[in-house]
Amino acid sequence: MFEGFTDQWAVFLQERWFVIVGAIIVLLIIINLVKTVLKWIIVLGLIAAVFFYGADYIGGLKDLGTEVAATVKAEALKSMAGEAKKATYESSADGTYKIITPNLELQGQAGSNEVEVSFRGQSLGKMKVDETVKTFIESAKMNIN
Repeated sequence: MFEGFTDQWAVFLQERWFVIVGAIIVLLIIINLVKTVLKWIIVLGLIAAVFFYGADYIGGLKDLGTEVAATVKAEALKSMAGEAKKATYESSADGTYKIITPNLELQGQAGSNEVEVSFRGQSLGKMKVDETVKTFIESAKMNIN
């Protein structure tokens, strides 16, 4: 139940330890200088702020990762259009094929609706065969030497 929660806080502490140190310093200053009930309201507010900042930290990282992956896939699709004439198409007797360009590599099975894509040496995983990918595959087939 708390496994993901503790992992999240461990990452937060490793990457943003200075936030915790800064909060502790501010807390010590407030506790020593302010002598009213307001002091405890400020302390609780600061603790709550650090807690909520840390609790949302991993969510922001996941969103960033998703955004980067989408950008790379979009760049790969754009690269397909530009590199179709440079593509080499290799097919095997078992129905698999491989298309290689300077920046892109596609591997798939004839008749399948998914291909394995690598862009600039990094695997992007499986991608659905949409119109852009179909056009790229057909263009690459015409480049067989």
